Amino acid sequence: MPGSKANQKSTGKPAQQLLFSEALHHKRPTSMATGPHASPPLIQPTAMSDKEQSTTIERILHEITAVSRRIEGVDASISSLTLETKSMRSDIAGFQSRVTGLEHCMESLETQIATSRDRDQDLLYLRSKLTDLEDRSRRDNICLLGIPEHEEGTDIQTFLSSILPKLTSLDFDPPLEFQRAHRVGLKRSDTSLRPRPIIACLLHHNQTRQILQTARNHGPFRIDQYHIRITADYSKDTNERRKAFLAIRPRLRQLEMKYGLFDPGRMWVTKNRISKDFYNPEELSLFLDSFQHQPMDSVNSSRPQDVIGEDEGDCTLHDIKRTDQTFPIP
Repeated sequence: MPGSKANQKSTGKPAQQLLFSEALHHKRPTSMATGPHASPPLIQPTAMSDKEQSTTIERILHEITAVSRRIEGVDASISSLTLETKSMRSDIAGFQSRVTGLEHCMESLETQIATSRDRDQDLLYLRSKLTDLEDRSRRDNICLLGIPEHEEGTDIQTFLSSILPKLTSLDFDPPLEFQRAHRVGLKRSDTSLRPRPIIACLLHHNQTRQILQTARNHGPFRIDQYHIRITADYSKDTNERRKAFLAIRPRLRQLEMKYGLFDPGRMWVTKNRISKDFYNPEELSLFLDSFQHQPMDSVNSSRPQDVIGEDEGDCTLHDIKRTDQTFPIP
């Protein structure tokens, strides 16, 4: 049809769209063929009312408003997270500065600890030297225990010069001479209490050695009803060390070891003709703990059993063989 072609060219729409629009505008025929081969009825679009359009627009606006509110909440959350992130960064920077300060403090403390350890070692060394000097200054002293109070009268040196030869059965040539002699502690009016010890410093060191040797071999002594002991005079640290050594004697007997406590505070232990010296009770205790799993022959020794050096002081072979004989301690 030339007219339809002209219309198609003028409108620029395809022919199918034109036919469809024309079919929509035609009225439905009153009589339509029925049967299985009849074509389906055409659906005519219904126009929306103004109320429905207004409701739809309001719903869309409501949804847009809800989405906008959600976006605003997300923006607020992001802003809050940003602030928290900045605060965390500042806190981390503060922590880093504190950690740096702590590291410097730790380095300073380590330096101080190292210095303190050196000082402790120096103090221990100085303490040992002072103890040694104090013991050396007391080498000429003897300590008498058990002499009743006021028995010495007014002249304690004359009293000792007369009583010591009787106690020890020694003939002193030259006669005993004292640099000083006195009781230790405050005077006691109650005679029922234990009498105070007497410290006497002899003028001749050989006489001091003789008295202490006799006291170890034959003491304690007895006068009337009194038991009198004579011991060496040591410093407080040496006395505590000697007492700690003597407390280990039961273990030494249990292990069948011979031992000797030498002046001023040295324990000598021997077994199977192998000997070892100890100056510290803790070291001796640790050695005895390990000795249960280690033979004595494997221990390095610097001295055979029956050799005594010049530094043994008042100890002799007779004292070493008498393993149950110990030096009394004030």
